[in-house]
Amino acid sequence: MSVSDKVDEKEKQTYRRGFGVSTVYETLRNEIIELSLAPGSPIDEVQLSERFELSRTPIREALVKLSAEGLITTLTNRATIVSQIDFLGLPEFFDALTLMYRVTTRLAAAKHAEEDIAKIKALQTAFETAVNERDVVAMIATNRDFHLAIAVAGGNRHYTELFTRLLDEGRRILRLYYSSFNDVLPRHYVTEHEDMIQAIIERDVEKADRIAVAHADQIVQQIRSYIAADTRQSVDLSL
Repeated sequence: MSVSDKVDEKEKQTYRRGFGVSTVYETLRNEIIELSLAPGSPIDEVQLSERFELSRTPIREALVKLSAEGLITTLTNRATIVSQIDFLGLPEFFDALTLMYRVTTRLAAAKHAEEDIAKIKALQTAFETAVNERDVVAMIATNRDFHLAIAVAGGNRHYTELFTRLLDEGRRILRLYYSSFNDVLPRHYVTEHEDMIQAIIERDVEKADRIAVAHADQIVQQIRSYIAADTRQSVDLSL
């Protein structure tokens, strides 16, 4: 084999490994966000290697990416599991999330450039398409990107970075939100995004703030109601 052939083969192997890493990462990420891989589920490299028909190297690389996103956790005994959802910490999470909705929407109304609006509108269109198709993974992704585009329009990178972390951390919580509607999001929650865009276009900071508060509040209340719902079934214990 010539030197050039060896280089070509090495490049092909690198490409295949990279493709494998992406496939494993995206598949597991979606399964974790969709909750089809439940919190606490074990992650076994050998099983994953067999499932994806890949060596353990790309499996490990994919797991490193998932770990960096907080979606999987390595325990002290070196076992790896799907990260638990911190339900006890939800009140603090909801407070921070609501604050970021308000701050970023207010700033966008005050400071946005015209090109920001086009990006925000395009993401709203993508979100609406995902809602109509009941594509939950796309709904979660486009909702995230929509609100981050608003944050970017506000021009404060620190807020944008914090909001990114909160939205990523809350992806499985948002899955519960959509589950509460059986993945059929009511139309007025879609148009709420459009009202938000209009307030930003009008540079009406106070109106943008009011819409952001209402938007955050309904999400928080819906999730709280869904989590608190009593799903126990009555059992007749009489003899």
